[in-house]
Amino acid sequence: MGGAVSAGEDNDDLIDNLKEAQYIRTEKVEQAFRAIDRGDYYLDSYRDSAYKDLAWKHGNIHLSAPCIYSEVMEALKLQPGLSFLNLGSGTGYLSTMVGLIIGPFGVNHGVELHRDVVEYAREKLDAFIKYSDSFDKFEFCEPVFQVGNCLEIAADSHQYDRIYCGAGVQKDHGNYMKVLLKIGGILVMPIEDQLTQITRTGQCTWDSKNILAVSFAPLAQQSRADGDKPDTVHLPPVTVRSLQDLSRIYIRRTLRNLASEDAHAKATAQRIPQKRKRRRCRRRRISTYVFVGNQLIPQTIESEEEQHPEEEHKEAEEEEERDIGDIEVVKQVNVLREQITALPLPESLKAYLLYYREK
Repeated sequence: MGGAVSAGEDNDDLIDNLKEAQYIRTEKVEQAFRAIDRGDYYLDSYRDSAYKDLAWKHGNIHLSAPCIYSEVMEALKLQPGLSFLNLGSGTGYLSTMVGLIIGPFGVNHGVELHRDVVEYAREKLDAFIKYSDSFDKFEFCEPVFQVGNCLEIAADSHQYDRIYCGAGVQKDHGNYMKVLLKIGGILVMPIEDQLTQITRTGQCTWDSKNILAVSFAPLAQQSRADGDKPDTVHLPPVTVRSLQDLSRIYIRRTLRNLASEDAHAKATAQRIPQKRKRRRCRRRRISTYVFVGNQLIPQTIESEEEQHPEEEHKEAEEEEERDIGDIEVVKQVNVLREQITALPLPESLKAYLLYYREK
């Protein structure tokens, strides 16, 4: 499923196209999509296809089309501090974007049938934390991925504020997944070729809304020998953060806020009021006639005339060409990282504040 949006040359180009087509409609979803480069979740030999609005599959590794993920992110109505469960979490691309929005006091769990895909997702998550500058621009809820069949989740599992299932769901399986949802929570999943948003309004009541026509592969059942009992999936526990983690979160938040305030103050100080553009006039000679006594005598005078718009445009282009050589390309820096490394602290503590990042 996909192809609704024209292909982009890079991640930002793809997001621009998704916005123009109204698949991305809110600022927080746009920020999450721009922070995570979709190409990083492709194998290197397939990266050229990363910015097309198409699904991609290689063995057990699968990514839905960008327009699907954007509709899912919008339909989930994510907020900081919510709990999220991704059924069929795959590469972890969606879970990582969700983590940027729900923040460090949220819960971010994923269940995936294939062990090799879980390992792939963990590698991609580790690379994002260690090497991406986007990581330092957000407060992040790190996803926890687990191998298992999402149809075998333990009956006594805790419930979630938001749930997404990334595979085609039969109606009876849909009822099973609804039980995992808190009252007031939202479940998004494909049912009968429709991406559907389900809101739990009460203990036994739900509201459903079709979002988009889709085509998903059905939920896979794990193959077993006859008589084998399926393995029950126990979801990761919801744990309280340690004092060390809380300290790191608040120190990074303080430094990030200080950097933002400093940048805003500098931008305000350097702001120069725009000059009003003066229309340029030119003189030209014109012929006219004046009366001298009873005679009409031709006479040439000079007149001012406003310059034509096309001439103004041409001169503006010439000025731009003259000035462009004076522009200095400024390399973007990771301000938060610079502030942490400049602190008078032991290197081990700096490494902890940087999440042991290697970049």
